[in-house]
Amino acid sequence: MAVWDNLGTAGEVDDRRGISGIALGGGSLVGIVLFLALSFMGVNVDPALLDQLAGTTSSSSLTQNSAQPSEYAGKDAYEKFTSTVLGSTNQYWRSALNTEDKSYKDPRLVLFRDATQSGCGIATTQIGPHYCPNDATIYLDETFFDILRQLGGSNGDVAQAYVIAHEVGHHAQNQLGIMETVQESPGYRSGGEDSLSVKLELQADCFAGLWANSLNDKNVFGPGDIDQAIASAKAVGDDRIQQKSGSTVNPETWTHGSSADRAAAFNKGYETGKLSVCREYL
Repeated sequence: MAVWDNLGTAGEVDDRRGISGIALGGGSLVGIVLFLALSFMGVNVDPALLDQLAGTTSSSSLTQNSAQPSEYAGKDAYEKFTSTVLGSTNQYWRSALNTEDKSYKDPRLVLFRDATQSGCGIATTQIGPHYCPNDATIYLDETFFDILRQLGGSNGDVAQAYVIAHEVGHHAQNQLGIMETVQESPGYRSGGEDSLSVKLELQADCFAGLWANSLNDKNVFGPGDIDQAIASAKAVGDDRIQQKSGSTVNPETWTHGSSADRAAAFNKGYETGKLSVCREYL
């Protein structure tokens, strides 16, 4: 386990766990995997598709309970962990963008269970961790990491930190104007191993590697810790997801990159620590 207390950083975390007044059906692992193939880490998907996969009833709004259950009340260990990781990513990106004479606005992270309202619609457990550029917020239900482990990744602390850093990578793309440029480009919604959507995701993986590299002199990671992040990057490769869902591996439909490419992108950022290297993706 990494030594997060060495960082002393904090980011803005909004803990909504247990507050949402709607509970969505869990859905099968295959259904969730298929959904992740389209939506994992930042790609917006029609909520109607979620209804089909998870067997739920569509809802356009959420009824909020008035009080948070006692198990989530106060700042618990998980909220502190996510705040520390988010704060450390903010610290890295403020410094990185400062070297390019750009300012950096910190993102917010929302912890939730089942479903919650976001600036991009309704954030759900089945969508997985994702970034909403409309409100510059990351949405995270940590029960997702049990699914990640079933996909061959890890639910360990460094794996979870990698996912947060990847989502912050999307926020950095948004701050740098990369996301808007790419998403407005012709062919963005076309899949394929060399598609713009894949390049956007691989760059976010590379950005996550930059963050991990920035912690090397802080004695945070121990032996094998970075392997958690690499294993999780591989677990969410399009080829792995297609295999786990029982589908034929078809590179023409990829939107996030292969397992090998995702791991390589993270390693590229981690081993070089150079933003310029990651910017070569786009």
